[in-house]
Amino acid sequence: MEFEQIVANDLLRIKAVTLRPDHPFTWASGIKAPIYTDNRLTISYPDVRQHIYQGMSDLIRRFYGEATVIAGTATAGIPHAAWVAEELGLPMIYVRSKPKDHGQGRQIEGVLVPDAKVVVIDDLLSTGGSVLNAVKAVQKEGAEVLGVVADFSYQLPALDENFAVANLTYHTVTNYTTLIEVAERNHMVTYAQKDSLHAWRKDPANWG
Repeated sequence: MEFEQIVANDLLRIKAVTLRPDHPFTWASGIKAPIYTDNRLTISYPDVRQHIYQGMSDLIRRFYGEATVIAGTATAGIPHAAWVAEELGLPMIYVRSKPKDHGQGRQIEGVLVPDAKVVVIDDLLSTGGSVLNAVKAVQKEGAEVLGVVADFSYQLPALDENFAVANLTYHTVTNYTTLIEVAERNHMVTYAQKDSLHAWRKDPANWG
C-alpha cells in the first residue's frame, strides 16, 4: 500500500473523515457535500499523527528543503507544525486567523526574522482561503513563504485557482481521490456512490 493510501485509510479508520454521498452534509458556506472532515481527531491517535507528521516532514525535505521555519495555522495546524518542527529540528511559529484584539495585537506568535524561509502547515485544504491568509500574514513580516503542506486536500478546482493567483505551491500527505479509492476498496462506498463523490469534487456548487 502506498503511503498516501495508508494515511487515507487512517483517516477513514478513526472516522476523521465521514462519507455520506446519499445524505450530504451542509457546510457553513451553504454548499452540500458528501464528505465531512475533522482532522483534529488525528492528534488522539499516536500512530496516525506519526504517519501524518512524518509524511509532512518528507514532503518538506523533498520540495522545500531550504526551509528555516515551520508555521502552523491556528488552531488545527499547530500540533502538526510542532511535530514537524521537532522532526526537522527547525524553529516554529503559529499564525492566527486575525490579530489579537488585546495586548500587543499579534497575529503571529514565536520568533520570525525577516529573511526566514517558511513552510506553512495546515490540516485540511478546501479552497485555500484560510491558509493563504496565514501566508499573507507571514509575508507581511518580510519572510518568504516557500509553500504550504497539509494532511488532506479535497482537490477542489478553487484550490488550484487560488494558489495560482498567490503564485504559491502546496503538497498534501493524502487527498480526496486517494481516499475515495481506499473507501471503495474497503467496501465503504459502492461503485455508483464513487461516481457521485468524484462528481462533487469537480463541481461542488452544482452537485446533487
